[in-house]
Amino acid sequence: MSDLLRFATAGSVDDGKSTLIGRLLYDAKQIFEDQWDSVERVSRERGEGYTNLALLTDGLRAEREQGITIDVAYRYFATPKRKFIIADTPGHVQYTRNMVTGASTADLALILVDARLGIQEQSRRHAIIATMLRVPHLVLCVNKMDLVDYDQAVFDKIKRDFQDFAARLETGDLSFIPISALHGDNVVNRSTKTPWYEGASLLHLLEDVHIASDRNLIDCRFPVQYVIRPMSDDHHDYRGFSGTVAGGVFKTGDEVVVLPSGLTTRIASIDTFDGPVDEAFPPMAVTIRLQDDIDTSRGSMICRPRNQPQVGQDLDAMICWMSESRVIKPGDRFFIKHTTQQARAIVRSIAYRLDVNSLHRDEGVGELSLNELGRMTLRTTSPLFFDEYRRNRTTGSFILVDEGTNATVAAGMILGAP
Repeated sequence: MSDLLRFATAGSVDDGKSTLIGRLLYDAKQIFEDQWDSVERVSRERGEGYTNLALLTDGLRAEREQGITIDVAYRYFATPKRKFIIADTPGHVQYTRNMVTGASTADLALILVDARLGIQEQSRRHAIIATMLRVPHLVLCVNKMDLVDYDQAVFDKIKRDFQDFAARLETGDLSFIPISALHGDNVVNRSTKTPWYEGASLLHLLEDVHIASDRNLIDCRFPVQYVIRPMSDDHHDYRGFSGTVAGGVFKTGDEVVVLPSGLTTRIASIDTFDGPVDEAFPPMAVTIRLQDDIDTSRGSMICRPRNQPQVGQDLDAMICWMSESRVIKPGDRFFIKHTTQQARAIVRSIAYRLDVNSLHRDEGVGELSLNELGRMTLRTTSPLFFDEYRRNRTTGSFILVDEGTNATVAAGMILGAP
């Protein structure tokens, strides 16, 4: 079974993100004939002297007319080795929330840099956001190498500059690739124009990057999403708890505890769509049956007796504010959605606003507005079962929902209890 890699692309405006994805899809033979005909036709209508591969991802008419990407465009493709979901995120500072959305579930982030311009403010901002969101793998693609005559010195300088900057961040796996998205150099196949580059092509790296160990396989976490009760006389004794494994490895016979009751039991069986399995791990969707009839419902958490999440109503969190129509300030109330739990929450205080370009902390601010990130404390109406975001991206994240409009207004990363 081929596994799934989610990756987000980011970079400054006109660095070539959409062109790179178009080239990746085209060279990997993932484009249908009618799609290609459409791209060729639109390229001609716009008077461009070449087939603009960026149009394969810039699907919205408004984006095409402006020549920029303004939303997160998701693309799906597969090779014999692996399946992929691409989140093509915008480069503008006013779309920071879109970058956060696209990177929040990513295993890998591609940051594009124009070889002629080097590391820009937006490149640094995207790297900061990617590392803050704990994206395990970071790949810096130095694009438009054809416009600097494939000069190794240009590539080496950009690589050094980024390494110096990244030393201030908590980066995991960091790779550098010189490419030309327009001509396909080092995108799907190694290029003869960069004999000095000894690394893999971008597609080869995407196919082979190891992601299985990125997930937390130590802390067993299973938020219950749905209770399956008997629907017929043939299955009158079936009672299972469905959800997605958020951490650790669950095995048949394991001793587990169910929160919030705190009662312990053992796993009787683990069922999947394809039949029973002996063990389950992230991000498998499974149904767990328990040996004892313990009060368990949506929002309950199944974990290990000696390895439990934090339980509390007070959260210290970093949030990205996403609402255009209002700001967030102390005293504001929201619905909070965390794993499969829902509650109401009030903002107790704002510690600081984080400048995502310089990492400077602006203390003493009274509110956050659109696309701003800040650290704050929240109080919820009922206890949540959570981990620090740095330890588990699933049980450490949440969203805030406006009580009046039901719109998602913020994404949060839990730093711990205050």
